[in-house]
Amino acid sequence: MTASASTTGTSPEPGPAEAASVNRPNLVNRPNRLTARELTLAYEDRTVVDGLDLEIPDGEVTVIVGPNACGKSTLLRALGRLLRPRGGAVLLDGTDLARIPTKKIAQSVGLLPQSPVAPEAITVADLVSRGRQPHQRWWQQWSEEDERAVTDAMERTDVTALADRPVDELSGGQRQRVWIAMALAQETDLLLLDEPTTYLDISHQVEVLDLVRQLNHERGRTVVAVLHDLNQAARYADHLIAMKDGRIVARGRPGDIVTADLVHEVFGLDSVVVPDPVTGSPLVVPGTPWQAERN
Repeated sequence: MTASASTTGTSPEPGPAEAASVNRPNLVNRPNRLTARELTLAYEDRTVVDGLDLEIPDGEVTVIVGPNACGKSTLLRALGRLLRPRGGAVLLDGTDLARIPTKKIAQSVGLLPQSPVAPEAITVADLVSRGRQPHQRWWQQWSEEDERAVTDAMERTDVTALADRPVDELSGGQRQRVWIAMALAQETDLLLLDEPTTYLDISHQVEVLDLVRQLNHERGRTVVAVLHDLNQAARYADHLIAMKDGRIVARGRPGDIVTADLVHEVFGLDSVVVPDPVTGSPLVVPGTPWQAERN
């Protein structure tokens, strides 16, 4: 299938990863919660995304990929209301995000942006605890449910032993895991992650992405992530969105849309796409067959 044919949005039968998700809610005939209509995004006089329509499938892991400066992180910022659209709108349950109180959004949508900055000298436990602020009330500042959520988030991201350490004394990889723990502690139905594997070694990258998949499978959370690594995206995504120059080139199941033609169109890279020997998902191998024969 060519890249142009993939934009029709058709989806094949679920593969092994999707079949393993036995606890997802029945979403048939229900509108998707997070959508965008005629979305235009800009920084001052530079338009990054123009007239984009988008639906985020509920109960799935959606991964956005594309070359640098293609608009993928800008799009994620708009989905989390960190960037006000120049035109169009992002809708949550059919309502423009601009019309929804910030606290109500924070109870439904969790966002981990690129390069977040922690308050000076704050400890790991205190930072993760801030993920519970949207759920607190003036008459109940902390509860057993808050404690459980923070403890669970820290255990899942392997930062419990760092609880009393100042965040600014941690390594880059440790800090990233702490920020992910804060996002998990927020316990939202929708989780937006902008390059969550940044600063992590390969082992922790796999751990984080396995965790994302586990949250989706066991708790039905809808996840949208921006990733640089196309092979990781193809392995972990239910729904893949490929962007270039502020537009969506293709969207759909990774096995349906990831082809050598698409990789060349989006990334300008010659490649061969083969089944991943572990998962069966598309695996992009740079180069062409004649180069392999020559070597």
